[in-house]
Amino acid sequence: MSEPSLIEYPCDFPIKVMGRQEPGLVQGVVAIVLRHAPDFDPATVGMRASSQKKYLSVTCTIRATSREQLDALYRELCDHPQVVMVL
Repeated sequence: MSEPSLIEYPCDFPIKVMGRQEPGLVQGVVAIVLRHAPDFDPATVGMRASSQKKYLSVTCTIRATSREQLDALYRELCDHPQVVMVL
């Protein structure tokens, strides 16, 4: 028996991905997000470097349609080799 969701779908849902600041991180994150949320606009990606410039925070706000969609997206993002954390 699954727990009831506290989120009402569909809704705008921000996903923050933190990874090592290396070439390909943002492109990899956007590619994964687009697989799970094809209507996502890559022009809306927010980025912020850490104070030491070692890490990069990438924020993507998607139109979430289900918990299953979000779970699959989080799993794939966490499997990316440059990703350190997904919030």
